Amino acid sequence: MGDEHGRRHNVLMVSDFFYPNFGGVESHIYSLSQCLLQRGHKVVVATHCYGKRSGVRYLTGGLKIYYIPWLPFLMQNTLPTFFLTLPVLRSIIVREAITIVHGHQAFSTLCHEAILHARTMGLEVVFTDHSLYGFADLGSIHMNKALQFSLADVRHAICVSHTSKENTVLRSGIAPEKVFVIPNAVDTAMFQPRPRAGSIKRIVVVVVSRLVYRKGADLLVEVIPEVCKLFPNVDFIIGGDGPKRVRLEEMREKHSLQERVEMLGSVPHAMVSSVLVRGHIFLNSSLTEAFCIAILEAASCGLLTVSTRVGGVPEVLPPDMIVLATPVPGEMVKAIGQAIELLPRIDPQEMHNRMTRMYSWMDVAKRTEVVYNHAAATPRSNLRDRLARYFSCGPWAGKLFCLVVILDYIVLLFLEWCQPREEMDTVPSLSVL
Repeated sequence: MGDEHGRRHNVLMVSDFFYPNFGGVESHIYSLSQCLLQRGHKVVVATHCYGKRSGVRYLTGGLKIYYIPWLPFLMQNTLPTFFLTLPVLRSIIVREAITIVHGHQAFSTLCHEAILHARTMGLEVVFTDHSLYGFADLGSIHMNKALQFSLADVRHAICVSHTSKENTVLRSGIAPEKVFVIPNAVDTAMFQPRPRAGSIKRIVVVVVSRLVYRKGADLLVEVIPEVCKLFPNVDFIIGGDGPKRVRLEEMREKHSLQERVEMLGSVPHAMVSSVLVRGHIFLNSSLTEAFCIAILEAASCGLLTVSTRVGGVPEVLPPDMIVLATPVPGEMVKAIGQAIELLPRIDPQEMHNRMTRMYSWMDVAKRTEVVYNHAAATPRSNLRDRLARYFSCGPWAGKLFCLVVILDYIVLLFLEWCQPREEMDTVPSLSVL
């Protein structure tokens, strides 16, 4: 079992973002893990606890989840602890016989700490970046410095689009040849179009997104009333929740659009397909986006997409399946008008068939295996080589990074003395059970 070369990897996926939280990162980790399991690899996920969901859980296909009892403090992120996560992550790595640690999302604190600890333990690490970040605001400056620290000792990274790769390389300083581009995918079996009977009398525009600033919720507040004014036969369905939901509800009340704008609130991922098939056009108003899995899901359901021309979105679909516009209310309204004119020529089933040929999670898993094989074949680094890489990060930051790595190494030696790995039980695989 394993890839075509017979290699079998024991992979630990680590991120603060996983189910029951909903989003593109969560969907990516779950779908990729399921395909890797089908291809004979062992996959375990580590994330923080979500409410009462703590400890070990199992999902479909025998996917094992460690919900570490760390509470999130900001946007589902755990508080940075540097060394306090080392004992629990070491225990998971040793007991599960992990060979590769795969961290996801630059904004995840747990991901950065897992990368540090795994490299200290001598494991190879793969990092996947799912988002785009700026360079000027205070939050991005701190995030980019943290990413520079994590990727200084990472020799294999994955980005979901070429635009995302350029962004990651500029922010972190990682060499471009170390970064692979592997796009997201969609499970087309879950997103099937609904047959259309006769001509379209009322056009439904669907929005499924977190209602936050980055996803362009403020842009929707400006666009929806204007579209409803210009096109009396257009209605909106908005699925999602977030701090900007209040603004959208106020807009609906102000313009008396209660009959034309349906607010669904939070939509479980299993129900997204049933929302999408009610519409004809999918609207994505994101202000920054590395890829956007939601666009793939909508196209698989036969919806024509209207989206802001940002980040990696232009790479997602061919021009005849998407209408792009700058993130300005007037341009977005024009784009929706163009999409309405194109609707009679759209065949939902043909669009679904094209998506089936274009995107496959199994293909993503095969391409990820190639990265894992590169990582497994990379010669191990000693502590001196690691410190040299961290030291080159800057006159002050480099010294600070080296101090953190040395302290992490000392903590690891203490743990090895307190609880030798030879005395730790390994977890039998499900095939053994």
